[in-house]
Amino acid sequence: MALPPTGDDALNEMGRLASTTIALVSQLETAVSKLGSDSKATTTAPLDPSIDALAVARDSATLIKAHATKISLFIINKPFTPTAITKVLRELVSGPLPGLASAAQLCDANRYTQAVSRDLAWRCGRVFKELKELVKRIPTDGKVLSDAKKNSSFGIGAEKGSVATTGLLWSACDDVITLANLGVAGYLMRKVEQFRDTLKDIMEELKEWSEEESDEEDEDDVDDGSEEENVDEVVHGSADEDEARAGESSTARTPTTQEMLDDIMNSNTHIPRDDPERIRPKLDSCLRRLRLTVLLYQAALKRRFKSLPPLPPPSPADATIARVDEVMSLLKLLPERFGSIALAFYDLDGGQIDSLMDQCFLEAFAASELLVKPWAGNKDEFTDWALKYQIEIKKA
Repeated sequence: MALPPTGDDALNEMGRLASTTIALVSQLETAVSKLGSDSKATTTAPLDPSIDALAVARDSATLIKAHATKISLFIINKPFTPTAITKVLRELVSGPLPGLASAAQLCDANRYTQAVSRDLAWRCGRVFKELKELVKRIPTDGKVLSDAKKNSSFGIGAEKGSVATTGLLWSACDDVITLANLGVAGYLMRKVEQFRDTLKDIMEELKEWSEEESDEEDEDDVDDGSEEENVDEVVHGSADEDEARAGESSTARTPTTQEMLDDIMNSNTHIPRDDPERIRPKLDSCLRRLRLTVLLYQAALKRRFKSLPPLPPPSPADATIARVDEVMSLLKLLPERFGSIALAFYDLDGGQIDSLMDQCFLEAFAASELLVKPWAGNKDEFTDWALKYQIEIKKA
């Protein structure tokens, strides 16, 4: 039985293995990063439906975090033990590193949705990136790291100390574990909630912007706890507001010279009082559509995403994944589109507002159309609500 190397031999072996590990991690990082950046990338490896890619990712990330913690402690505490570091590196290379890369490959978009597949690959890539940085900090001179190399970042743009590097690696591992624990349905629900919250933020910003030169108060509330009943209330309530504004405008007083000067000075940030581009009616229409779209997200979360069938589906012929991908693409796009509309309002660009509003209408209508039917069957309670939503958003 061969004895473990000691002295310079142990230090040299540790250095060689550290270099090998860095090279391997770099290759794995490149491979999974490509999966995360290419929306059409799918694995060519044979897929075993009995293997849960998310479970493999969770277990691998947990082991990488534990082994990284050992390395982090070994390189800052005396006595420096290269044999112990070598042992940990061997365990990493033989198990959790290829395991995490395999999980990213096995999390195929055709089985786990494009959103989950890309995000898991991106998170795995971060784990490899931060692990590489930690392995690079293993000292090859046989001495533990100095306090400066342990704690300092050596200035702006310089390398972080080993403690900070370990913290980043822990965070990257935790992100993989969090996604895996959510599962496909849980992850999708969280993303839709984030999209909905972004829409709410845009709506609040637009309302605040519109009220900067107006004393009118908008009493509408997006969420009264009943998604299905709010569609009529939002639209009819907005119509009442339109009538009130029409009455006020008919008795409007002549603006003072100072007010006209203020309009000129603030023409790029506020709606002018004479409103030659009719920005105010466009804004009212946009806010009504925003309210309705927020309701669509809330109702879809409750009536569709909470009732998703088990994912990944047991049969590769199941059409659920393709439908989910299409829905998620539109639900992600709408906040971006409304954000662009907000910028167009701030620029008082009536033509751009109209163009983007048309796109928003078509995309919101398409999203609702994809959600009309339940995942299994042809009709349920949400079907009638979605059809009603389509009618109301046309009116808006």
